[in-house]
Amino acid sequence: MPAIKYRVTLTDDEVEMLEAILCKGKCAARKQTRARILLKAAAGCKDTAIMEALAVSATMIHHTRQRCVEEGVEAALSDRPRPGKAPKLTDKQCAHVIATACTPPPAGHDHWTLRLLADKVVQLGYADSFSHETVRRLLKKHLKTVAGAGVVYS
Repeated sequence: MPAIKYRVTLTDDEVEMLEAILCKGKCAARKQTRARILLKAAAGCKDTAIMEALAVSATMIHHTRQRCVEEGVEAALSDRPRPGKAPKLTDKQCAHVIATACTPPPAGHDHWTLRLLADKVVQLGYADSFSHETVRRLLKKHLKTVAGAGVVYS
């Protein structure tokens, strides 16, 4: 294996914190594994020894060492935040859907259905395409507002 690029050095407080994480056993397995990697790396173990002892990949050891050196022990123990999926609707579009649900239904209908609302939202140009299921989720999320108006059924 190549020379170790990131050398982990821990203070006494950091070692105590990592050992406390392992003793408690109340945190995620991934966090415990990373704590073990850091303790072994700080003790001077080579990556191959850590791989064999903990049954982890060289990549995990490398990334854990790197994050510890560059960002600190806390960062090395936790995952980076992930961006997640962007919402399909903006707050303004949600407000338009709820406002539409609170208006009188179209002629020939005594109440709004989810499909009618979805079609109306597309017709008004608030969204390019809109599923009745999306309408249901949106109204469920804001049910108290809409239920107070007493106009949406289905």
